[in-house]
Amino acid sequence: MTTLPYKELLSGDRPMKSLLKAKKSQSGRNAFGRITVRHQGGGHKKRLRDVDFAYDKKNIPAKVETIEYDPYRTGFIARALYADGARRYVLAPKDLKVGDTFIIGEAVPVKVGNRLPLSKIPTGTFVYNIELKLGGGSRMVRSAGTFAEVVAHDGGYAQIKLPSTEIRKIIDTCYASIGAVGNENSRLVKFGKAGRSRWMGIRPTVRGTAMNPVDHPHGGGEGRQGRGLRRAKSMWGKPTGKGQKTRTPKKYSNSFIVSRRKVGKAR
Repeated sequence: MTTLPYKELLSGDRPMKSLLKAKKSQSGRNAFGRITVRHQGGGHKKRLRDVDFAYDKKNIPAKVETIEYDPYRTGFIARALYADGARRYVLAPKDLKVGDTFIIGEAVPVKVGNRLPLSKIPTGTFVYNIELKLGGGSRMVRSAGTFAEVVAHDGGYAQIKLPSTEIRKIIDTCYASIGAVGNENSRLVKFGKAGRSRWMGIRPTVRGTAMNPVDHPHGGGEGRQGRGLRRAKSMWGKPTGKGQKTRTPKKYSNSFIVSRRKVGKAR
């Protein structure tokens, strides 16, 4: 079992009550009560931090007051005090410390934590919290330790290399934050025991090969068997894992992909 040295990484402050919300656990169920996402349920009670992904306070400098833990995400969050007196939670980039400042706008310096349009960001710069539509709020690259790279500008689009190695076109008026998401050591944490997974709300996962044929395409056989299929399938017979293409062939965003993600040995 491993853990993170939170006392060194966080400021030790309690979350701000006005920025907290109650969120009922859905346990992977939809509005009809049917399980739509398996292996979820239980876990410690959590309160939702109201993280600002809209970043609509333009040209108002903000100062970082705290660095805090967020139970709903792998990255850390920072409580920012804007010059007009407003306080908001934002996703904390790597190396951001209490007392640091950042600003959002079209003509701001290319500095870690600052946020500006992709058209103003030079090639080779690492970014996170990327918008897909102007004013739609950040949607991509928000997990701990992740970053994307601006590789080109062409025809009103910025070409971004995502953490998956996919290169994608995004309208260059969309905003992105400079830097990489903090808490990059999150991926090195090992839960170490089943109980710790249950604390996190993760229920057990049963292998398909351990099931009966009626329950899974990989099921059946006497004793311990292989899956008996050339290609792996999900419980519903769809291709999964092992470098197989699972993306919808006619997905609306296909036209924005310059280079598909690399999988397996190619990656």
